[in-house]
Amino acid sequence: MGSKKHTLRVWLQACASQVLLVPLGSWAAPANRGESLFLWPSLQYCQQRLDWLPDIVVGAMGYSSLEQQRQIRERLGRTMLTKLRSDMNLVPPFEPGPVAVCPQGQVLSWLGWEARDQLHWFGVTAAEPLCAQCWEQSRCARQFSYAPAAHEILFGQIPLASAVAKTLLEKVRPWIEPAQAYEKNQLGPNQMFRNSLQFTWAACLLADAAVLLRAHAMLMRPTHTPWLQALLPNQLPLELD
Repeated sequence: MGSKKHTLRVWLQACASQVLLVPLGSWAAPANRGESLFLWPSLQYCQQRLDWLPDIVVGAMGYSSLEQQRQIRERLGRTMLTKLRSDMNLVPPFEPGPVAVCPQGQVLSWLGWEARDQLHWFGVTAAEPLCAQCWEQSRCARQFSYAPAAHEILFGQIPLASAVAKTLLEKVRPWIEPAQAYEKNQLGPNQMFRNSLQFTWAACLLADAAVLLRAHAMLMRPTHTPWLQALLPNQLPLELD
């Protein structure tokens, strides 16, 4: 039986030259243990030991369940974003995409999350909406509220139909695989024969230490400033009003 490393990583925005993900906490477990066992204790560790929690957690569906996502939202006040599985059914107001629409088919935009009432608000923001031809326009406020409990993946605290969720899932989520490949292939754990969980745990700690030292070196590296920077010409703004 093999072993697997499960790591919660944080994105360090202080490194502007490249995407930098560093480990917050890692678990070494037999390969037959499900991934969903490790997300909740990882967040608890951050809360207890670091007195801090990430605002948004982006991951694979295997690392969470609908019930666990509800607990993260309700008990921790945080967002867990995952992609929707192909076999999951959509609930109103979502159509395939997913795209939020009103009962008559007008596309809706996410207006925000009301934490006090635990409601999402969607509204009509299109420049030329279909509302003028709608038979319900006289009694429609053009705003609709939905409770996240209807579907934790589609709603949560950030709906999948929002621009924020799409950006995180399409542009941020793919960073995880290169980070994992770097640890496995370049740091060597993937080439080691491990028949001991204790040895696996030691190898995981060494890999995390190497990633943290690399990140520290990158953040501490002084930025290059040309010697004649102060003498370089600057373009002046043109006042053309």
